[in-house]
Amino acid sequence: MERILIADDEESIRFVLKKAMEKKGYSVELAEDGIQAIEKVKGERYSLIFMDIMMPGESGLDILTKVTDTPVIIMTAQDTMRNAVEAMKRGAYDYITKPFDIEEVNLLAARAINAWKLSREVAELKKEIRGKYAAGGEIIGKSDAMKQLYKLIGKVSASDLTVLIQGESGTGKELIAKAIHYHSNRSSGPFIAINSSAIPKDLLESEFFGHEKGAFTGAHERKIGKFEVAEGGTLFLDEIGDMPIDLQAKILRVIQEKEFERVGGNKPIPADVRIITATNRNLEKAIQEGRFRDDLFYRLNVVPIVVPPLKDRAGDVPLLVEHFLRRFRDELDVEEKGIAPEAIKILNSYTWPGNVRELENTVKRAMVMSSGNKILPEGLPTAVFGEAHVKAGRVKPLDRLWEEKLKTFIDNGDCLKMKGMYDLIMKQVERPLLRFVLEKTNGNQLKASEILGINRNTLRKKLTELEMDAKGNPLPPKNQGKKISKRTS
Repeated sequence: MERILIADDEESIRFVLKKAMEKKGYSVELAEDGIQAIEKVKGERYSLIFMDIMMPGESGLDILTKVTDTPVIIMTAQDTMRNAVEAMKRGAYDYITKPFDIEEVNLLAARAINAWKLSREVAELKKEIRGKYAAGGEIIGKSDAMKQLYKLIGKVSASDLTVLIQGESGTGKELIAKAIHYHSNRSSGPFIAINSSAIPKDLLESEFFGHEKGAFTGAHERKIGKFEVAEGGTLFLDEIGDMPIDLQAKILRVIQEKEFERVGGNKPIPADVRIITATNRNLEKAIQEGRFRDDLFYRLNVVPIVVPPLKDRAGDVPLLVEHFLRRFRDELDVEEKGIAPEAIKILNSYTWPGNVRELENTVKRAMVMSSGNKILPEGLPTAVFGEAHVKAGRVKPLDRLWEEKLKTFIDNGDCLKMKGMYDLIMKQVERPLLRFVLEKTNGNQLKASEILGINRNTLRKKLTELEMDAKGNPLPPKNQGKKISKRTS
């Protein structure tokens, strides 16, 4: 139940408002003067306060400055501009003059309480988001490398400097960008991400800056670009190393001039955005090769952040695994699962070329594929499980095994005179691989495609190309089983 405080030295006003608010289902408390009002505000939390502008002890205007998170409606018998302006300057939600219409007061109270609820929801959401992108939220790790990264995030968040985040694919560069944004003074503004490599080159300029109606064929209406959408917030440019050189010049101009124009437009539009960029490429090398502008690089690289690969984050793998187990339990709607110490040991020893993203997918797949309430070593993907055996010296690396088999195949036959050896060998490898996985999954193509790391449609296409049925068995010859009848004369 919403709680309302009514502070007025007139008993009749307190009585009328109390009855009206209680009739609407609110819980009401009363204060006869400014001193009582201050004491109640200190000790209780209210959804709305009605406050008389002139009361014994302390005025409503003075009390206003001490109420920070509750809407206050000031009541006054003097309908003057000075009272209205002063009340609003000091943070009042609104003001009403005596005598007042009780129905109008009811409507105003409902609006004020709804605004209070909304502001609390927004505050909670901000708190949740800020926590999500802090250490222990979505960004997991206690290694020395991650501790240094947290310190750097804290330092750069307080400024509006451009940041260049560098790191291998799958290290979580966008998470770092979001952490900087949600801990900055722009956190109430939007966070807009755009991937330069995911958009056709001829659409990139329009995507960034928008376009006017008729700017080019197909521009049937005005489009707002990402720079406008990100107004007051942060624009995250991912894969900046893949940006075409001509667009780089226009991005540089926006950074320098703090304005831009839509495609087909001639009106400068202010650009109030913070720019954070990311890449997995060596931009210094790209500059030497003429694929990236050095002046743009220096503008973007004001604060460089290098995200460490997972193999350099000693001790973080178990923490990440526990995080993913908790998260996917709800997302996948599966029973709670733990992980065997032997499996954790294998995950710790793996080199993780795909970094955190590969570990995330590995845990997700293991949760789906593992029976029982614990992930065992055999429930891990072949690549991860196999590397552990190779390191332990129990099996030869796959490339050595294939090398020996191919050497035998080539030496025993007249293969060097063949044409199309690549396709021949690849098909011979693919057939037993698909058949084996489908056999292990009892013909479940969804599970099989997850184990193989390919799309289910890709798996179906492969089976068709290799003339195999849905369970991986060879299809019979097309004419097999057809009756051949002799023509009778």
